[in-house]
Amino acid sequence: MTTDAKRRLVVFTCFLVTAVTMIPIVMMVLVAFQSDAESMAAQPSFWPGSWHPENLTRAFDLVPLGRFLLNTVIFAGGTTLLETATAALAAYAFARLEFPGRTWLFGIYLATLMIPTQVTLVPQFVLVAKLGGIDTWPGMILPHAFTAIGVFLLRQFFLGIPRDYEEAARLDGANRWQAFTKVILPLAVPAIATLAVFKFIGQWNNLLWPLIISNSDATRTVAVGLQFFQDTNGTQWNLLLMAATITTVPLIVIFFLTQRWFVQGISMSGLGGR
Repeated sequence: MTTDAKRRLVVFTCFLVTAVTMIPIVMMVLVAFQSDAESMAAQPSFWPGSWHPENLTRAFDLVPLGRFLLNTVIFAGGTTLLETATAALAAYAFARLEFPGRTWLFGIYLATLMIPTQVTLVPQFVLVAKLGGIDTWPGMILPHAFTAIGVFLLRQFFLGIPRDYEEAARLDGANRWQAFTKVILPLAVPAIATLAVFKFIGQWNNLLWPLIISNSDATRTVAVGLQFFQDTNGTQWNLLLMAATITTVPLIVIFFLTQRWFVQGISMSGLGGR
């Protein structure tokens, strides 16, 4: 098989996988514009018999969807900002600072990735409850502001930055903090953007923690708010999927705006299979 044929085969395979992946998304959008009767029929047809764009306003009227979206932005944005800051500082320490037991400490820290989140859920909830953080923004955001995967990602990137850049800054009179903020961080923008996108998307779709920590619309996120489209009379599938479509759009926009840094960060930080 020639190189050109292999390239075409790879392109066709990627196109086929993408098409299959898009099927649920297309179905979601189509059902979102169906009438109530069509979406709840015993034998549903995914193509709308008639289009109902008013489902968009009905979804906002049925539940405080706008408030839920704002809460989700606060929750996802707050955790993303805090984790990128804490992960950058910890990763710099593991990559550049020399201290006894650094390798062992990093290995133990990385081993926490093997602990399922369900195991730490109850201790986190008890701790937050004792600190009075139930149904508060600090109680929702702070427990998710520190993760080992963020430290690992940025550490791998920092190790790829030549020490000569930092040493040159130190010779010019910069201290350790100035070298970190003026030299290392600007070079690490692709990796930081990758971490931020991963974190923001993960927290935007986070259901379990907001479900148990939030008790009111003041802090309830959109992932939790979607349950209000279900009642004792059944599920309003068209409105539920309309709300799901609305909540998916920001993630698509964010990915396309940051895809350049996203792809570059993956290829340069060790997550690209190198």
